[in-house]
Amino acid sequence: MTQPIAAFGQLTCGSFLFRCLAALLVFALPADASEAPGLLDPPAYVGSAACASCHEDATRAWTGSDHQLAWTDPGPETVLGDFDNAEFTNGGVTTRFLTQDGKYLIEAEGADGVRRAYPVVGVAGIRPLQQYLLEPEPGRTQVYDIAWDVEAKRWYPVFPDQIAPPGDGFHWTGPYKSWEARCAECHSTGYTRNYHAETRTYSPRMAEIGVGCEACHGPGAEHLAWAADPRDWTPRQSLTDTGLTADLGASAETLIEQCATCHSRREAFFDGNSLPGTPYHDAYALALLRQGLYHPDGSIQDEVYVAGSFLQSKMYARGVRCTDCHDPHSLNLRAEGNAVCTQCHNPAGNPRFPTLHPADYDSPAHHFHKPGTPGASCPSCHMIERVYMGIDARRDHSFRVPRPDLAATGSPDACTDCHTDRDPAWAAAEIAKRYPEGRHTQPHFATTLAAARLDPAAEVPELLSLAEDSGAAPIVRATALELVGFAADPAAADRATALLDDPDPLVRAAAAGALSGLPPEQRLDRLQPALRDPMRNVRIAAAKALLDAQVAPSGADAAALSGAMDEYRASLMTRTDFPETHLQIGGAGLTMRNWQLALNAFGEAVSLDPQLVDGWSMIVRINAALGQTDAARTALDEALKANPDNPALTALQGQIGAP
Repeated sequence: MTQPIAAFGQLTCGSFLFRCLAALLVFALPADASEAPGLLDPPAYVGSAACASCHEDATRAWTGSDHQLAWTDPGPETVLGDFDNAEFTNGGVTTRFLTQDGKYLIEAEGADGVRRAYPVVGVAGIRPLQQYLLEPEPGRTQVYDIAWDVEAKRWYPVFPDQIAPPGDGFHWTGPYKSWEARCAECHSTGYTRNYHAETRTYSPRMAEIGVGCEACHGPGAEHLAWAADPRDWTPRQSLTDTGLTADLGASAETLIEQCATCHSRREAFFDGNSLPGTPYHDAYALALLRQGLYHPDGSIQDEVYVAGSFLQSKMYARGVRCTDCHDPHSLNLRAEGNAVCTQCHNPAGNPRFPTLHPADYDSPAHHFHKPGTPGASCPSCHMIERVYMGIDARRDHSFRVPRPDLAATGSPDACTDCHTDRDPAWAAAEIAKRYPEGRHTQPHFATTLAAARLDPAAEVPELLSLAEDSGAAPIVRATALELVGFAADPAAADRATALLDDPDPLVRAAAAGALSGLPPEQRLDRLQPALRDPMRNVRIAAAKALLDAQVAPSGADAAALSGAMDEYRASLMTRTDFPETHLQIGGAGLTMRNWQLALNAFGEAVSLDPQLVDGWSMIVRINAALGQTDAARTALDEALKANPDNPALTALQGQIGAP
């Protein structure tokens, strides 16, 4: 039999400071420890109805919008699906939709495999699809994954290839279909999910279902007091001069960050909605241009919710804001068709954006297509479209010019999205012919990111040059730094350290991780400023980068490190209903060489989702490395029962050996 230590690596104990941190991770936080940043005593929420009498036009536009109808109670006015004893079969599993005594019911297999009729307790969305919320047991609301196609008037599977049996994490009763964990905060106002880890249930609280006025402007009690008598109202620190927590007119950045709280792929640091007006990077860690989420050129791949795309655009860099194109209350576009774009892209230009080249863009001389055809539409070329949730077509908001010459990097090509009978080489030649000095003649970060995804160490010089390019979008620069961190290159540390002072918090946070090639003690010294950064995402990134540090500082440095570690711990404990959070905690345990913490965390991960093979593998490997062979075999048997014939798990059988 293979010796466990030789097979799995030497295991030792870590520093006292970080063993203490690890111990803290296994206990629940106090009730108020994960409150979002903002006012210590924020105003009360009053509900959208309280706003209507003064803000009639905004209310009229908002009524019936996707925001207002993001979450509704079931009823004849809100339920669009066919509940007239309709049936739908997918993957051999039949669902029945019916009504009984005025209630809407969905008959389906529960977590135990038994079919029963579940009452619909909520309705999610209004177009282009509508989903229904069920309560398989008290304290848990789940999103049923057979949805109603509003336009085609049919039932359909949101994830047609995801035929998950009861007990699977992706079954409709599993953790990935949890309404409280995955959806509710962006479909409601003033939401906290209040997860109880010991029972795996929720006690959610919210001001209002649906995205109401206060979801963006902030709780309105003080605003009502101001409106009642502005002269008698006493201003409060951190409120606007009209008593709100968010001043959405203060700057383009303020508005964009508020929209991005929901319209982005991100990791939240707190339970539920952050208080409107909170700086985005103090409440969330934005997902960078990672493989599987974005293509190497930064265009959308997975469901990433707009903001990460828009931050790459020249429009964002020049001060364009969401409301320049979208009405913030109705959510409708400001104009029809190309007129949205020609507000600025026209022969007269737009005085707000003096760097814009005035020209007739809505012309065959620019787009080379017959007017009125799909090819003449600005989004066809500059906003590729991808379909999510089966039928929901969404546009990339990076507003990039077509670059079929980048197809070799694995990036998509807007031209062949339409010209399906052609290839990118044809499209690249056509663009070169029409625009001989166009963007295709310039280098693009896609080539660097594509190569670095395969071998980050080989691309460190190019990645650092990209990270230092102040003309590149911060999200691109931060992505380059994240890849530098994967390379663990000590020679890169000096250049990466300089970027800890970058104006953008995305870059500063990524720079902290880029110091991974340095010994922990040197990292601790260089990251002291990051531990005191004004933005929480940077402080947490620095804390994560120091998990393996063996020497604890003293005085003010110790307080900064302890504070950042507490924030990191709090952010993890806020998300203990996510299986992937326990993988992160397990990884932290491995980094700190706290094997019991790692085993507990990986154990909770596979308990929530038995199909997490990585979690099972780590349980088996840690037990084997500790010489606990029987425990390793028992875990492996459980893992294979949940994941029969999985090659990664069967490979472990040979490494552990027979009893």
